[in-house]
Amino acid sequence: MTTTGRRALLAAGAATGAAAVLTGCTSGDGGARRPGAEQARAERVARAEAALRKRSVTTARTLVERYDATLAAHPPLAARLGPLRASAAAHVQALGEDGTGARPATASPTPSPTAPATAAPASVPADPAAALGELAAAARRSADAHTAALLTAPPEYARLLASVAAAGAAHAFLLTEGARP
Repeated sequence: MTTTGRRALLAAGAATGAAAVLTGCTSGDGGARRPGAEQARAERVARAEAALRKRSVTTARTLVERYDATLAAHPPLAARLGPLRASAAAHVQALGEDGTGARPATASPTPSPTAPATAAPASVPADPAAALGELAAAARRSADAHTAALLTAPPEYARLLASVAAAGAAHAFLLTEGARP
């Protein structure tokens, strides 16, 4: 074999190898590849986090709706409940960030007349003290749910949940013990 022949053979071999590598990169399915184990795991984690965020937003929104129902039944409590309700509405917005599709809760102490109707919360007692007691119990349930969610939350979201849970516990205190002389 001559020198030219060897060079031609090496060049042809290199071209064939390069073609094989390029063919491996672009398969007949348009370049799509089956997700690897790591990608599948990342997708499962993302779905679980999205579900956790949705549950957290729903829990916070339920508390806001409970505040709204109590305010509608007992307008004289607006001065006392307004700031707590605004805080709970801010929690809905904070927990619903990152594309969860949470509808923002308004910061006003009374429900907006143009807001879409949602499922009616439990009835509010006619006695203001009993209504405050039930609202405090709802705040405790909300705080407990956020605390339980900490176990599966990613670190950054867990810090937010811990803050919201602490605020819910403070709301429960202010609605019951904090009002006593």
